Amino acid sequence: MNQPSLFGAPGGGSAVAHIDGGSRGNPGPAGYGVRIERADGTVVDLKEPLGIATNNVAEYRGLLAALAWAARHGVDTLHVRSDSLLLVKQMRGEYRVKHAGLQPLWEEARGLSRQIREVRFEHVRRELNEAADRLANEAMDEAAAAPT
Repeated sequence: MNQPSLFGAPGGGSAVAHIDGGSRGNPGPAGYGVRIERADGTVVDLKEPLGIATNNVAEYRGLLAALAWAARHGVDTLHVRSDSLLLVKQMRGEYRVKHAGLQPLWEEARGLSRQIREVRFEHVRRELNEAADRLANEAMDEAAAAPT
């Protein structure tokens, strides 16, 4: 007989992470948004204002948040959907990471990816990433409102 855990949902399983990041100005007030949908229907939203950063840094910070969450929660298979073609191609190994400011973020993302059995990256159009875009805009609003 199986009894559900009294301590929350078990780890494992698969999830889809919709990620987005942006800045108002480049660099400018920045933030990221992430919507994670687990196979069991659970939805987790993550967002964070980043202060002043570039669009690409904000995109990577969103990816790092999604990967760290998945690794902490024992996700076996993570499907990452992003509207950043640069990030997707860099994470797939199709583009080199030339910008010195992105290299440590890329390395951290690769390390977190190794903690998950399978990670797939997919480029999607912006309109297919609306929840993450909304969260990223909320985070950018918070970054813009923060005292400097």
